Amino acid sequence: MTESLQTIAQQLLADHKGLLAADESETTAGKRLATIGLENTVENRRQYRNLFFTAPGIEQGISGIILHHETMGQSASDGTPFVQVLQSKGIIPGIKVDGGVEPLEGSPEEKMTIGLHGLDARLADYYTRGARFAKWRAVITIGQNIPTDNCLLENAKALAEYAFLCQKKGIVPVVEPEVLIDGSHDLDMSEVVTTKTLRVLFQELTTRGVDLTGVILKSSMVISGNQCPTQATPEEIAEATIRCFTNAVPKEVPGIVFISGGQSAMQATVSLNAIAKVNTGPWTISFSYARALQGPALEIWKGKTENIPAAQAEFIKRLQQNVAANQGKYLGE
Repeated sequence: MTESLQTIAQQLLADHKGLLAADESETTAGKRLATIGLENTVENRRQYRNLFFTAPGIEQGISGIILHHETMGQSASDGTPFVQVLQSKGIIPGIKVDGGVEPLEGSPEEKMTIGLHGLDARLADYYTRGARFAKWRAVITIGQNIPTDNCLLENAKALAEYAFLCQKKGIVPVVEPEVLIDGSHDLDMSEVVTTKTLRVLFQELTTRGVDLTGVILKSSMVISGNQCPTQATPEEIAEATIRCFTNAVPKEVPGIVFISGGQSAMQATVSLNAIAKVNTGPWTISFSYARALQGPALEIWKGKTENIPAAQAEFIKRLQQNVAANQGKYLGE
C-alpha cells in the first residue's frame, strides 16, 4: 500500500481545504436539477458534476470530492474520466458506499442505513478505480421518544463495520452520523442527542478494532431544530458544538468535517466561522458541503453553456468564503 490511512486523512484535512459532497443519489440530483427546470437524465447529471469538477481553481479550496457510483464512471465534456480530472488537480477521489436508509425494524419512524452486503468487494473495486476515501451516512431523528438507544446502536454498528472494511482495503472511512435539523427541538436537546450519538459511535468503532487515527468524522453542527421558536446564534452553535465534541470525540481522530445540514449557504459559512474561532480541540475542523457550495452556482447555470463561467465563478467565491471561515476569517459577503 503506497499511502497510509493517516497520510490520506491528513491530505484531506490540509491547508484549510474542505470536501465537496458530490454524492447525491440519482433521485436527489434530480431534485436539484428540477429547481432549475432540467430533466433528470444521465447526461444532465453528468453536466451538473462537470460544472463543478472543472471549475478553474477548485483545487485551491477542495482536497477531496465524494462521488456517487454513477459519477465515478463518467467523464468530463472533453472526454477525460472524472477521476482523472480530479487526480490531475491533486484532489482525492472518494466514494459514497451506503445504500440509503429504510425504516428501522421495531421503530418505523426511525431510519437504518443499509449497504453492508457485498461491501468488501465493492470497496476493492473502488480502490482500483482511484477512490482513497469513502462515506457512509446514518440518519438520526429527534422527536417524541426518539432517537431510541437501539437506533443509535444499530447505526453505530453498521458504521463501525463499514469503517473496518474500508481500512482493510486502504480506504479512509468518513463516518457520518447526521442528527437531522428537522423538528422543534432546541439547542440543548440537539447537544444531548449529538453527544450521545457520537459516544455510541466511537464505542462501536473501538470495539470493532477501527484505527481512529485513520478515520474522519463527518458531523452535523449542534443546532436548533428548524421549527424551534428560539434559534441559537452562531456563537451559541459554536460553543455547543465544540463542547459536544470535547465530551464525545476521542483525541486520536485527526479531523471533523461539517455538513451544512439544511442551513442556507450563508448560514453554513457563518456557523463554520464561529466554530473555527472557538475550536481549541485537538482535531482539524473543516467542511464537507453540497448545497451550501453548489446551490447558488446552480441558480446561475440553469443548464446553459453560456452561463458556465459565471456559475463556476460563484462556486469558487463560495468556496473561498468557506476556506476563510474555516480559519475564522470570514468577513461576510
